[in-house]
Amino acid sequence: MGDSITDGWATKDPDFFSDNNFIGRGISGQTTSHMLVRFQRDVVDLAPKYVLILAGTNDIAKNNGTISHENILGNIKSMCEIAKANKIKPVICSVLPADRFGWRPGLTPAKDIVRLNEMLKAYADSQKIMYIDYYSVLADENGGLPAKHASDGVHPNLSCYKIMEQIVLDTL
Repeated sequence: MGDSITDGWATKDPDFFSDNNFIGRGISGQTTSHMLVRFQRDVVDLAPKYVLILAGTNDIAKNNGTISHENILGNIKSMCEIAKANKIKPVICSVLPADRFGWRPGLTPAKDIVRLNEMLKAYADSQKIMYIDYYSVLADENGGLPAKHASDGVHPNLSCYKIMEQIVLDTL
């Protein structure tokens, strides 16, 4: 469950999804508020064993206006609670590193991403929810996603997705 990062993943490496019986439910530009609205249809109705929630980038980018870190976390908490109520194991993924957003010039998101990831990790730990830390593996010294992983600093290329895939498989 996610945004363009998840959408791009399913497009760039469909074999990873089909070989592992995964379904990519990413929609470009969506925030956690959008994802929460479609969670029933795109997750619960499919009755998966797990749901990986990779969300927050577009919230930090203010795609739907300003939203507090607490409200971003609240949306992700709600998705986790809905998943658990339906016997689906939630897995919270860290927000990928980014030190800029090409579609939002002037924003400097690196510190906001670190703060949100700390909140996500603390929540996951407190609820005994699996947490996938992509951030620490992918971030450069500026808190960004380096060009070797993403030409625009946000959307992973295939080699970056391969790194993420190994992390997912090791976690699950």
